[in-house]
Amino acid sequence: MSQEQPKRPQAEKDPIKYGDVFDVSGDLASQTIAPKDAALMQAKEHQILGQTQKGGPASVMQSAAAVNVRDGNVGRGELSGVAREQGVSVLEGKVDGQRVITESVGGHVVGQFVEPEIPMETPSTALERDAITIGEALEAAAVAGAGDKPVDESDAAAIQVAEMRATGKNETKSGGLGARAQSAATRNTRTVPQSDKTTLSDVLTDAREKLQGDKAVTREDAEGVIGAELRNKLDMKTTPGGVAASMAAAATINQNRK
Repeated sequence: MSQEQPKRPQAEKDPIKYGDVFDVSGDLASQTIAPKDAALMQAKEHQILGQTQKGGPASVMQSAAAVNVRDGNVGRGELSGVAREQGVSVLEGKVDGQRVITESVGGHVVGQFVEPEIPMETPSTALERDAITIGEALEAAAVAGAGDKPVDESDAAAIQVAEMRATGKNETKSGGLGARAQSAATRNTRTVPQSDKTTLSDVLTDAREKLQGDKAVTREDAEGVIGAELRNKLDMKTTPGGVAASMAAAATINQNRK
């Protein structure tokens, strides 16, 4: 007597499709996000970026695929037709000194982010007295082209990570620089007149005095701040002259001081 093959449970909800979570059109928009699609994108992100980006395409696809499996819309080993026939890709390029990462499914772009390029080596001069510190990098952002930019969630997140990197403490201290930045970002969402908004310059001027500790900027510090800023921006691009850009510049300068 032959055994019956296990059947997929009957779907109770509509599947999550690419068009539901990404700004895509055509055939891809109507495709259900499948587990193997997400696995392939995750592998590509690891290959190019060394990790799965929080809030990035692979992460979104994994969450959507998990829901689709749970609801019985796809099997655990399924791959969508577009991904099977046209593949997924994560490509890295450089534009005007910026690192541009483009992620695609079947030739359709599902994610792109731009970040400052940082040298691959950790600066050997990180402990030298003339190395630029995190506090100095934040102060540079206060007087750079983005100094007059109203603080938003991406700035606050970047400043909070910078503060934790500077102090070595994995928390945002009450009344500290990161807490002030978050308070400013929240206030700015409720303040209509542009002139009344709190700017990066308002928060970051004299950053070294406001920090509980400080240290020379390393590549790892800059990458942590860049990631925090990108995850909280819809366009996935760091602010020119902003916190992440200033940290990246400091890490580059420290690297080149050999």
